[in-house]
Amino acid sequence: MTTKERLDPKVLGTAGILITGALAVLFDTTIVGVALHSLADDLHTSVATVQWVATAYLLALGMTVPLSTWATARFGGRRVWLFSLAVFMVGSVAAGASWNAPALIAARVVQGVGGGLMMPVMTTLIVRAAGGRMLGRVTSIITLPAVLGPILGPLVGGLIVTHLDWRWMFWVNIPLSVAGLVLAARFLDRDEPASRPRLDVVGFALLAPGIAAVLLGFSGASDGGFAHAGVLVPLILGAVLVAGFVLYAIRRPEPLVDLRLFTHRPTSSSSAVLFFSGFSLYGALFLLPLFYQQVRGGSALDAGIALIPQGIGSLLSRTVAGQLTDRIGARIITVVGFVVVGATTLPFAFADAHTSAWSLAVMLLLRGIGLGAVTVPVFAVAYLGLGREQVAHASALVRIAQQIGGSFGTAVLAVLLHRAAAGSGDLTAAFHEAFWWATGLAALAALLSLTLPSRKEAVEASADEPERPSESTRANRDEAQQVLDELV
Repeated sequence: MTTKERLDPKVLGTAGILITGALAVLFDTTIVGVALHSLADDLHTSVATVQWVATAYLLALGMTVPLSTWATARFGGRRVWLFSLAVFMVGSVAAGASWNAPALIAARVVQGVGGGLMMPVMTTLIVRAAGGRMLGRVTSIITLPAVLGPILGPLVGGLIVTHLDWRWMFWVNIPLSVAGLVLAARFLDRDEPASRPRLDVVGFALLAPGIAAVLLGFSGASDGGFAHAGVLVPLILGAVLVAGFVLYAIRRPEPLVDLRLFTHRPTSSSSAVLFFSGFSLYGALFLLPLFYQQVRGGSALDAGIALIPQGIGSLLSRTVAGQLTDRIGARIITVVGFVVVGATTLPFAFADAHTSAWSLAVMLLLRGIGLGAVTVPVFAVAYLGLGREQVAHASALVRIAQQIGGSFGTAVLAVLLHRAAAGSGDLTAAFHEAFWWATGLAALAALLSLTLPSRKEAVEASADEPERPSESTRANRDEAQQVLDELV
């Protein structure tokens, strides 16, 4: 492979189709966070109750991810994608039509079921379409929704809360869902399953509630710390269930999620870095909007606008990071990315209400560049040297690591922030302390990134290349180019 080799138009066409639907999920995840107080007022309930609008979605999302491996093998990725996107759209319609908090929470569970299947299936289909080649550039496409969601989600959410009815936070998903369904039904290749595996019921009964319990515990810790029953009980229960799944799965020939992939260094190191990056990436993403609202006195919309430079930076670095990953390997790109993230988080440990907005915007732009340089290579590494059937399992593993790591990192930094504020009574000083922690944890993540494969090791891991695209796929390149032209 040469560095000038171009991605197959079939890969670009497949990615464009899937990203159209995936954007609905990413917007929905980030839009709701800015509107919880408005929802509590309009639904005549407490903020604690309406918090379940976000929590129920997160739990349903986490519980459904492990099902994606079996569903893809049993029904084929195309069918699962269409089904999950349709479920997500039904949940969006129901959420927008909700008449009280319980109805809205139930609708969010439906959305979470659809979204939990969609994201790993999207990754699996795009990586398979690429045949395991040029994974850096492929991943730069896969991560596009994750970049656009944090940019546009808070901004759109703030606009809706300020100028429209809250129901539009969910109805805005419907056009994207319809477009995604039409494009997928018309243009996605049919991938009939080669086998009809049975659902690993025992594995699902252990892993799904285990993930949900862990996420629930971390969610509670974000509000009140770790040292109370509402956090400790679900965390201990979740840890026991997940440990039970590990002991069960390593003895089963065809487990729900194949943990034997952790013996494959690229996948295991990617999962570890993704988990630990929850502190420096997702935890800091929790701190920044609060900083702009509570320290600098902005509204939810102001905070969304202020964070746009970070999203722009991620967009700018995404493609370059993908190309460099294919050329020189993931390790050096990820280490440099974390160093940039840490260096550009540090100024917020000194910022206050009077710090220049322009200087903070420049730091956020550079921080976004670092985020793009981290996300792309870490995801790309996970699929090095995997066969076609292993891709779906790797997609589930990295999504689970990302979800739990993000929740853990957010919970820890939230607890540190609350304790610092309670101890000193100075909110600005509390944010400074939290940003110091975020900076230090980014430095630790940079050190952990040294475990990622070097360029030479990546080439060796790819010696057994995954299955190449089929003859029918190559024969359809002209049609794929036409699809791409229509999407553009």
